[in-house]
Amino acid sequence: MRAMTFASRNIKEILRDPLSYIFCLGLPIVMLIVMTIVDSSIPASPVIPEGVPIPEGTAMTPTVFQIHKLTPAITIFGLTFLMLFSCLRVSSDRSGAFLTRLYASPMKGTDYVLGYIIPFGIIALAQIVITYIAGDIIALATGKDAFNILYMLLSVILFIPSVLMFLGFGILFGVLFNDKAAPGICSAIITAVALLGGIWMDVDQMGGIWLSICNKLPFYYSVKAARMALSGDFGNMLIPLLICSLSGLVIFALSVFVFVKKMQSDKK
Repeated sequence: MRAMTFASRNIKEILRDPLSYIFCLGLPIVMLIVMTIVDSSIPASPVIPEGVPIPEGTAMTPTVFQIHKLTPAITIFGLTFLMLFSCLRVSSDRSGAFLTRLYASPMKGTDYVLGYIIPFGIIALAQIVITYIAGDIIALATGKDAFNILYMLLSVILFIPSVLMFLGFGILFGVLFNDKAAPGICSAIITAVALLGGIWMDVDQMGGIWLSICNKLPFYYSVKAARMALSGDFGNMLIPLLICSLSGLVIFALSVFVFVKKMQSDKK
């Protein structure tokens, strides 16, 4: 009950901020539309029979902007803004001494964390569903195959590790940094996800050092697992999903641990 009361307060604070609607719900849809227009403007690759080596210098059309690959990737990218807003919520509560006053209440550390996770978890669910519905509408409008309903539903469930990871980052940065420094740290993570997650470029096709760097970060596996879920490629999804899940659990657990420790330190 204490956690739900705190979550209700946070939901009201989020609803008062119009930027949360723009970035968390509106921006992914705009990005889907813009990138679909970009994809339609790219010349098609030459048809090369299977087994025939690709001639050197042949320009191949990137597939990352195709709607079935773009939608899961932009959904992951949209979660980074959820990280930013959760970070700002925690850091502003700390800077304004709101949490310090609450420490006098009988609330426990888990109550505080749940109070932040519940409202942003609801926004994450809405963001995922709205982005996928928008992607499906765009697919039909552009003459592409509609999304598989079952794969869409499974994708929503398989996004849970990514949601935990980015909310964990948000809470962690909100606890460690003030409301002036926290947005800059989150911006660095957003940039890293965009460049190293394989959202805007086919890092598998690029190979080399860039792919090696991407392979060492959880963002790449989050995007890869999301794309495989929507395409129904469950046979190859186990390793990316496992890495993404472990990363999400570790980062989320770390954020809870740091929050509780910080709370105990501030109480003294």
